[in-house]
Amino acid sequence: MDSLFNATSNILADGYNFYLWTLSIADDRTRGWLMVDSPVPTMVYTAMYLVMVATGPRLMKNRRPFDMKHAMIAYNLFMTGLNAYIAVELLVASTRLKYSYVCQPVTFINHKEELRIANAVWWYYFSKLLEFGDTLFFILRKKDSQLSFLHVYHHATMFSLWWIGIKWVPSGSTFLPAMTNSFIHVLLYSYYGLAALGPKVARYLWWKRYLTILQLIQFTVALVLGVNSIRVECDFPMWMKYALVVYMVSFIVLFGNFYAKAYMQKGVDIVSNPNMVFCRPSFDLERIDDKDHANGHIKAQ
Repeated sequence: MDSLFNATSNILADGYNFYLWTLSIADDRTRGWLMVDSPVPTMVYTAMYLVMVATGPRLMKNRRPFDMKHAMIAYNLFMTGLNAYIAVELLVASTRLKYSYVCQPVTFINHKEELRIANAVWWYYFSKLLEFGDTLFFILRKKDSQLSFLHVYHHATMFSLWWIGIKWVPSGSTFLPAMTNSFIHVLLYSYYGLAALGPKVARYLWWKRYLTILQLIQFTVALVLGVNSIRVECDFPMWMKYALVVYMVSFIVLFGNFYAKAYMQKGVDIVSNPNMVFCRPSFDLERIDDKDHANGHIKAQ
């Protein structure tokens, strides 16, 4: 019994010492920034998110869905603006610094444009917390079918992973996935903001299929760049490069599985399926007529 206790104590001590060591190599430039110094806020908010996913649908089971039209319009407008700000900041600063899109080592200097990139990466990390609102809208509107594993996995992991980014590597090659994803999110949230205005506007949003294509391209390019950075031994934390590759593979597999299932369903036109743009609310873009749609969604008002 004593040997087991001692072994457990040693493991915990080693783990704590490793944690202290990781703190010693964290980027000093983001020290003291909101939610950066400790993993506790990120872990707590992620746990709260998972509790919301687990209990929200049950709490809403015997309640009528909320009318969230105005809230969704405001939310999507704000998220569009925030992502545009992040994307432009990263583009301008990385261009001025002549950052490489293939391999950009982290430089721990207090240059104005370097700090500009770090600041934009922090806002990108914080935006992942705000994106929990996507799931909240699903729950309040009783769109439980949208709470897929892919949706929850995406939201829960992105917030945690980008805490690692802002804590240890808030510049260097970190800028590229944040910039690219923010540009795509500008299009996504613009699309859903317009779609929330109702079916009279939604029927003219012909470009939703290209959002799916952009997401697929994003994952594939990120995977290729990750593999290449390992191959050329880019001066960037090796474990992060491997983590990026594994993470992108998981998205390609999960999204590919979803994509294949949607195509295989007889009579389903995948181009006109609003749920193909994954991890975002569909906002009832199904065909509107005098009867409720056959898939069981509540008729849009």
